[in-house]
Amino acid sequence: MKFILFLISMIVYILFFPFLIVFTAAETSSITQSQSLSYGKTLVSPSGIFELGFFNLGNPNKIYLGIWYKNIPLQNIVWVANGGNSIKDSFSILKLDSSGNLVLTHNNTVVWSTSSPEKAQNPVAELLDSGNLVIRDENGAKEDAYLWQSFDYPSNTMLQGMKVGWDLKRNFSTRLIAWKSDDDPTQGDLSWGIILHPYPEIYMMKGTKKYHRLGPWNGLRFSGFPLMKPNNHIYYSEFVCNQEEVYFRWSLKQTSSISKVVLNQTTLERQRYVWSGKSWILYAALPEDYCDHYGVCGANTYCTTSALPMCQCLKGFKPKSPEEWNSMDWSEGCVQKHPLSCRDKLSDGFVPVDGLKVPDTKDTFVDETIDLKHCRTKCLNNCSCMAYTNSN
Repeated sequence: MKFILFLISMIVYILFFPFLIVFTAAETSSITQSQSLSYGKTLVSPSGIFELGFFNLGNPNKIYLGIWYKNIPLQNIVWVANGGNSIKDSFSILKLDSSGNLVLTHNNTVVWSTSSPEKAQNPVAELLDSGNLVIRDENGAKEDAYLWQSFDYPSNTMLQGMKVGWDLKRNFSTRLIAWKSDDDPTQGDLSWGIILHPYPEIYMMKGTKKYHRLGPWNGLRFSGFPLMKPNNHIYYSEFVCNQEEVYFRWSLKQTSSISKVVLNQTTLERQRYVWSGKSWILYAALPEDYCDHYGVCGANTYCTTSALPMCQCLKGFKPKSPEEWNSMDWSEGCVQKHPLSCRDKLSDGFVPVDGLKVPDTKDTFVDETIDLKHCRTKCLNNCSCMAYTNSN
């Protein structure tokens, strides 16, 4: 069991007349080095769930290469290759080059390309039913040994099976980055991913500032997301933290279900949608309420939207700036009524606090070898330690 100590700094249809003849282009899910993908052609995943090709978002002079749900007509784009470098017309080609990388060109100018350190003898690019575009070596022993995959480079959408987090062996991070707007897939300044604190956490960042955090994983869910219950009927979640990787991913409980997570720059939210068969239904959104915004009440406080005022000092603390506090500016937080001397630890103690998001884990110490009793002792013996908890 892990324990945490918290430190102080908190078809194409062709009609021939007079005869009616209709034929459809054969669908394929992959291309090899002898093939290419041009405007008007697409790759379709084996079960016909996803489609890769060229599209625009209302402006015919801004064309993108991307992936979308093939049979969903609304808000169906899930990945964009050249979000920040649109193409002005249809003279575009996607192909595998001699090194096995995908290269998108427009009038012989490279618009976008992949980069893999490994070279394949017989490379193939394939669109999977998961929505993942992958490059692999057809001569390889393992089909899932990908040289490159779009799941490593998501845009604003997270699909089931996709990992958000860190590959520690490669020192490589995967995170969601919002579009600037619904019709502009250029990267915005809102991102959602894992920060490698001593006990890693998922943060929504607005530029370089923390905007929202889920709270650390407690074995069942993130401590700051009560809606993420193990018994929800839509999906189940997984958080993995070991020497090789740290990541979060989710999977649907029913194969017939369709769900996606979208990071929205306009609303500044991470939204989960479920497809009803006719429309996308908003299932959940983060932040959940005003209290969910990062640091809204300052240090040594707790926030309750139903309370007046909604920010309160923890027991044993008082507002750092009473004047600002009374004017409903709580950003300065609270300080101890009686500063700790750190000399007589027997006179000091702890107060249990229930139902709150565990504090920011930036300044923490994790010890996997001790129980809660020993964690308390260790915290008492550290003058900088302000709180302790078990992680699972």
